[in-house]
Amino acid sequence: MPFLNCPDGTKLHYEEAGAGQPIVFVHEFLGDIAAWEPQLRYFSRRYRCIAFNARGYPPSDVPQRVEEYSYEQQRAGILAVLDGLGLAHAHIVGLSMGAFASFYFGMKWPRRALSLTLAGIGSGSEARSQFRAESEAAAEGLLRDGWPACVEARTLTPTRVQYRNKDPRGFAEFVARVTQHSAQGSALTLKGYQALRPSLSGFAEEMAASTVPTLILCGDEDEPCLDVSLMLKRGMPAASLMLFPRTGHAVNLEEPDLFNLACERFFHQVESGQYGMRDPLARTAKMI
Repeated sequence: MPFLNCPDGTKLHYEEAGAGQPIVFVHEFLGDIAAWEPQLRYFSRRYRCIAFNARGYPPSDVPQRVEEYSYEQQRAGILAVLDGLGLAHAHIVGLSMGAFASFYFGMKWPRRALSLTLAGIGSGSEARSQFRAESEAAAEGLLRDGWPACVEARTLTPTRVQYRNKDPRGFAEFVARVTQHSAQGSALTLKGYQALRPSLSGFAEEMAASTVPTLILCGDEDEPCLDVSLMLKRGMPAASLMLFPRTGHAVNLEEPDLFNLACERFFHQVESGQYGMRDPLARTAKMI
């Protein structure tokens, strides 16, 4: 079972498949390596695909202190994957919690990202005090009761029910995987990362200066992410936005074919040099 070392000594488990230009997949709070299986199977035909479990998600290490789960540690985990595998750069694809880490990574180490794909990004980015309180309460519940007792409340939500309705079998497998997660690792992730990560709007200057090709993907029924996705698209001159109709939060699982095709076309545009900055005139047009 392969592992990579973070600068602080935390070991991250990873898997890879295929050969070619590298893609690194960064999972959401309820995800892990297995949640990227539809993408690993598809993209490994033409790309070198790497997925890893974040800290707190066995068989990756589960550090014991909340300070070891900061947003800085999370984005440094992506860098550790690149450095550990000797990759100068890669396409970085993140979902939800993983999209935040991918965004933070791209703002600090833009030359290491061939592109950024930010899917389902935005939950809790603006209503920070409420989101922090909810994250703290969820963490305490996990520590007290464990994942089997908490899994329904975390998975059967307004932004997840679309997945259950479209693919009951896939949703059941997803829920079963979540129950196997480390309650302690998940709780510390909620306390140290989810509750304390900085708002995306606080990176306005970095976004405006970013030239990293960026694709923002969002389900149109993922209400907490809609406004933030539009804000990112407006604030990043090399960003584009795609909405998935009648789709919730986990877009890569709920609509894997559409997700894969959107990413594949984006990667091809980036690699062929066809994906550039938006024309300034398009961003300054006025109604007359």
